[in-house]
Amino acid sequence: MRLRHGVVELPQNDLRRSGSIDSCLGKTVPCSNRNTKVDQDTILKILKKVNYPGFSRDIVSFGLVKGVEINEGHVSVGLAVTTADKSIPEKLHAAIDQALKDAGFINAAISISVAAPKTPAPSIASGVAAHDPEHDALREVKHVIAVASGKGGVGKSTFAVNLACALAKSLATQGRVGRVGLLDCDIYGPSVPLMIGLQGRPEVDGDFLVPMENFGVKVMSMGFLVDEDTPVIWRGPMIMKTIQQFSTNVAWGNLDFLIVDLPPGTGDAQLSLVQTIPLRGAIVVTTPQRAAVSVARRGAMMFTKVNVPLLGIAENMSYLATPSGGRENIFGEGGGAEAAHDLNTELLGQLPLDPRVREGGDRGIPIVLSHPESISASVFTDIARRLIEKVASAPTALNSSAT
Repeated sequence: MRLRHGVVELPQNDLRRSGSIDSCLGKTVPCSNRNTKVDQDTILKILKKVNYPGFSRDIVSFGLVKGVEINEGHVSVGLAVTTADKSIPEKLHAAIDQALKDAGFINAAISISVAAPKTPAPSIASGVAAHDPEHDALREVKHVIAVASGKGGVGKSTFAVNLACALAKSLATQGRVGRVGLLDCDIYGPSVPLMIGLQGRPEVDGDFLVPMENFGVKVMSMGFLVDEDTPVIWRGPMIMKTIQQFSTNVAWGNLDFLIVDLPPGTGDAQLSLVQTIPLRGAIVVTTPQRAAVSVARRGAMMFTKVNVPLLGIAENMSYLATPSGGRENIFGEGGGAEAAHDLNTELLGQLPLDPRVREGGDRGIPIVLSHPESISASVFTDIARRLIEKVASAPTALNSSAT
């Protein structure tokens, strides 16, 4: 191990053993403004202004910040980087130090543990041991949005497919065709291929899988890689390896949005993905009844704990429209609004029960395309429009090198 200008250089095995922030943090030193209330969110907002050298994506979204400690006005920041370029840690150290100084935090302790990559680039067979921005297949993706739910059966995948198609339609009107991707990470029950009308196997180009495409949306799913009737019986490590490969070995190209359909719950697959993929934010799908909302709240808290912004709650199956124009609240009402209030986020929309949504999923033509005049399609379109506006106006938007 060598220490140079606050940079700790570790061999790969030592980095794996480090585990906690204590292994990469140096001695703390005081900041200049003791009277200002400082918390981790304050420091993370500052660090989001620091881009990885050669990229226009910040170090927080890349998952390089492994910990922030504040103790009686003292600030310490720890990073873990995988790179063969010895100038990268020094550039990061200087940029972080300057960003903190600009915010009034003088001489903050900055420690960076560095591991050399195992290979020059990841391969489909090997997976990835650590997040490496220099070999990141997502480097041309502007915004990665997770769609999650605390439990199954709330229509999460249907929501993800229709949202992706609604985004593709909205962006196409701006001349940005083919700028939306959909990553189906629901390993055990991949239903996205059916819902978006795709089948077959993706092509392989060198070390990368080429996503399949329909309706202007690029798609990758476990459903393309296993036989339709073959169950996926995997333990946690296999799931995590697959998710890593999906994030690093798929040739997404230039995308404005990559929608990630997460498995329901908060297990290994979900945690692995949010720690592997640089998420811009997450949308949680729920239904109105209390049981679903309670689980959705717990699922949303996972994103809070790993510093992923919660972009909003989508309430599915909110009501059944009656022939007379009224609403019948079959699953109760107000659950989505209650969850949004409790989580200090917004209710993005309420989607009605509509048989055409199910029919579109079975036929492989999402309702935003098959019945664009329907209430459901209008809600999806409105959510897509608000999402585009939200990430465009937010100061933490991840503007990549894509144009």
